[in-house]
Amino acid sequence: MARYTEASCKLCRREGMKLYLKGERCYKDKCALEKKSYPPGQHGQLRKKLSDYGVQLREKQKVKRIYGMLETQFRLCFERASRMEGITGENLLQQLECRLDNAVYRAGFASSRTQARQLVKHNHFTVNGRKVNIPSYILKVGDVIELKEKSRDNVLIKESLETSDGRGVADWMTINKDSFKATVNRLPERGDIDYDIQEHLIVELYSK
Repeated sequence: MARYTEASCKLCRREGMKLYLKGERCYKDKCALEKKSYPPGQHGQLRKKLSDYGVQLREKQKVKRIYGMLETQFRLCFERASRMEGITGENLLQQLECRLDNAVYRAGFASSRTQARQLVKHNHFTVNGRKVNIPSYILKVGDVIELKEKSRDNVLIKESLETSDGRGVADWMTINKDSFKATVNRLPERGDIDYDIQEHLIVELYSK
């Protein structure tokens, strides 16, 4: 499957905010955004006024990059959200939060969504006792994510769990570090997402 392979720190600089794509590095002085708070490229330091379309596009790009998705997959997620009852923008964010790779990250098993996606694809987790290696798998209330027995000595996972409190874990899941389990107690709400996201701009963009 296609994926982004360029420098991740450039994405944070382009969006003008931390997207937390590099795990613990984003919480330290090594973060590229701390050193260069302007967009990358030859003309990055020039101030440009965006059109309404440009503002909407940047918001969509920002959310795509936070959750590590490419356009086709993101568009499919939006179309699924638009068919659900309720507010489309909030439905979209709920769908993104309920992805298995995001839940693994939000539970503290990985220090970034990129790392979480790799762990899921490499068969480190089960959902309700069954192997699931699809990062885009949508979780439901009552689902239990569990780290496989053979993966519990993984150094990266141990380090991520040790530092997870500093990153913050999801309130809509119950995390048991001793048993390496995370249970979905409820669907995530808008208030559970602490990123500066204006989802209505994405709805406006796709509605044109």
